[in-house]
Amino acid sequence: MFQQPQDFRDESDALYGLIKDLSEDELRAPTQFKGWTIRDVIGHLHIWNEAAHKSLTDEAAFNAFYERVGKAVIGGSLRDFENAELDGVSGTELRDRWHGFYGPMADAFLEVDPKQRVPWAGPSMSARSSITARLMETWAHGQEVYDSLGVERVNADRIRNIAVLGVNTFGWTHITNKLPVPENVPYVKLTAPSGEIWEFNDPDPDNRVEGSAEEFCQVVTQVRNVVDTSLKTTGDVATKWMAIAQCFAGPPETPPAPGSRHKVVKAA
Repeated sequence: MFQQPQDFRDESDALYGLIKDLSEDELRAPTQFKGWTIRDVIGHLHIWNEAAHKSLTDEAAFNAFYERVGKAVIGGSLRDFENAELDGVSGTELRDRWHGFYGPMADAFLEVDPKQRVPWAGPSMSARSSITARLMETWAHGQEVYDSLGVERVNADRIRNIAVLGVNTFGWTHITNKLPVPENVPYVKLTAPSGEIWEFNDPDPDNRVEGSAEEFCQVVTQVRNVVDTSLKTTGDVATKWMAIAQCFAGPPETPPAPGSRHKVVKAA
């Protein structure tokens, strides 16, 4: 057994607690992320949770799923594929499906060797990496729900998983943006939600990122522009990294414009 499946379950539970009493109309309210509704967010999480579970338990089913993805995005988009997969299911029913699935999914991951290889788009990855990616996606997409509802998120130290992803994808960020990977990897010093200090890489007074772990995770998952945080960067390498940081797979994405992603202030 290993910790990341429980962290995934806990993060999913936190998001469910936020939306469990929302009405159908409230679930169809738009967020600040590409016009997605809260229902869209939950649908995206559910479909790819199912995909990760298939990759762990039924490789043939996963391969069939990914073949459908490939066919659907020719002349279309991933969003079109997800909408077709969801087939118009209501927001409340979708919320219940997602909620009923992620717990047993976490249990399935808990029972395997974290080093077990599972298929995915491109190279295979470990079961630990797979469920950590689902944790990261749940946390990142959950942020637009917290923001749209005007709720201040209370984080836990399980976001260390995301911080580690952020640090480990320093090279990937440059590669996906077709940039040379700098040899001098920045020192990262973060304050965890608990107040613990997390340090990554060798200390360097001239090449570093410092600040809250929550804001670092927001930047590397691209739910905040770095200028909208209090993160302190020192040196060109660290500063340029934080301007384009991307801890998720796929082609390079442009971080949100300054001021475009924030907690909505609800009228009194």
